[in-house]
This record gives sequence, C-alpha cells and structure tokens, in this order.
Amino acid sequence: MMLHESRAACASPDTSPGGMLDSFRAEKEKEVSSLISLERKGKFPVPLTGTRPSFRAALAAPRGGILPIIAEYKRASPSRGDIRLDLSPEDVAGRYAAAGAACLSVLTERSRFRGETGFLARMAPAGLPLLRKDFILHPLQVRLTAATPASALLLIVRLTPDVRRLRGLRELAESFGMEAVVEIFSAEELALARESGARVIQVNARDLDTLRVDRTACLNMGAARRDGEIWIAASGMSEPDHLRRAAEAGFDAALVGSGLMAAADPGAALARLTGKTGARS
Repeated sequence: MMLHESRAACASPDTSPGGMLDSFRAEKEKEVSSLISLERKGKFPVPLTGTRPSFRAALAAPRGGILPIIAEYKRASPSRGDIRLDLSPEDVAGRYAAAGAACLSVLTERSRFRGETGFLARMAPAGLPLLRKDFILHPLQVRLTAATPASALLLIVRLTPDVRRLRGLRELAESFGMEAVVEIFSAEELALARESGARVIQVNARDLDTLRVDRTACLNMGAARRDGEIWIAASGMSEPDHLRRAAEAGFDAALVGSGLMAAADPGAALARLTGKTGARS
C-alpha cells in the first residue's frame, strides 16, 4: 500500500516532504502487511457489537454557548518528542470527562506518537465517544478499528486523495456503526471530501510540511461550511479566545491536543477552556 503525499499526517524532525512521508509509508506498509497476515491466519479481531456513542450527536449537543471540545490523549509527537508518558489513558480520560470534554481523541500511532490501539478500550469507561487518530488508508485498518470501542476514525484527504478509496473507507466505517472524520487543509481537499460524501469535516491549521500553524487560514475556511455538516477546527486551539473565534467562524467544535497534554494538569487545562471549574484534578 503506497501512501500519497500528506501534509496532515504528522510532523517530523525531518520536515522535508520526502523524508517524512517515506518514513510513514514504511511504517504503514508494515502495519497493513501484519493485518493481512492476521486475516489469512483467521486471527483477525472481530468487530464489537452493540451501539457506539454517537460522535456527531455529542458535538451537536447544546453546551450553553461553549464550543464543544474534542480533548486529545497524545503522549508524544514527532516535533516535540515525549510530551507526557507519566499519565495513563484511564487517568486522562477521567480528567477530561470531568472537565467537560464532548469527545475524546486518541492517538494510536506507535512509532512517533507512542500510541496503542488498546488505549481506546482503556479510555472507553469514561463514557465519551472516542475518535481514533492514526494514518488509515486500508480497509483492514478500518476493520481493526471496528474491533475497538471507537465511535469514529480519522481519514486524511491528503493521504487518500482518490475519491473512490476515500468513500470506500468512510462507508466501511459506517457499516460498523462508526463515523468518519475527514481532515482537510485546502479548498481543493474540501471538494474531494464532499465528493466522497464526508459529513464530518476537520480543518487542520497546521501545515505539516513546514510545521507552521495558521489559525487564520483555518478559520477562514469556516465560511464554506454547509448546513448538515459538522466542522471541527484542529491544531493551535489552546486559548478561550481561539475557541470563541472558531465558533464565530462557523465551526461546530475544536480538537485540542498538545495544549492540554503539555499542561501540568490536562484536566485543569481543559476546565479552563470549558469553564467547568469544578473538574477533578
């Protein structure tokens, strides 16, 4: 499985497009090969049965004028290295739930984010919809996600610019009762996302070829939002004013990751954004 050039996958100490993407290509090729082997041996995990909490409904629920926040569990990142390895998924999930998170985002990529697919099950008892964030390009990765309690998974247009493939991954996720959050960076990618039938659209403010965050460019895209779509602003959303501006620009929610995990207490940092002062620390 060959990956296409991606700005929205992740940052890397080597920020040249070829170096970063070649590295992720190798990692994902190994992962998909391993999943193919599991399937051939008849050992592939079976999908969970039962109803998953609705990701869309959680973001659409009234919150007294406060923009819903998808709070992220991110132990490390390619650009920052280790962020917080001392906090368990269970602990952070509980803190985020107490602080008023609408949903939880869980980094499951291993090599640079120090994530694990198993973190999803460990964070599920908090009772919030879970978004699996990884580099998903193959149907078996979707099927693996279906074996977890995830309510949604991330698809990145720059990684899967073929509309038929993007649509196929989305429809497969939905067949298992999950939703697809389709990430874009540009108007061209928005057109591809819509052609694929995406209904939950995430605009990433970070250009991962340069690692620069441009909140203004991200928020300006909110003018293109259509009725019936859920729009999420991601990256660089770490202050109450950032959330206010995102809401004014037409966004329905914000994803906040490093800004929370780098804090001394991620739960207290989230409570500062949501205004939920009674959150447990």
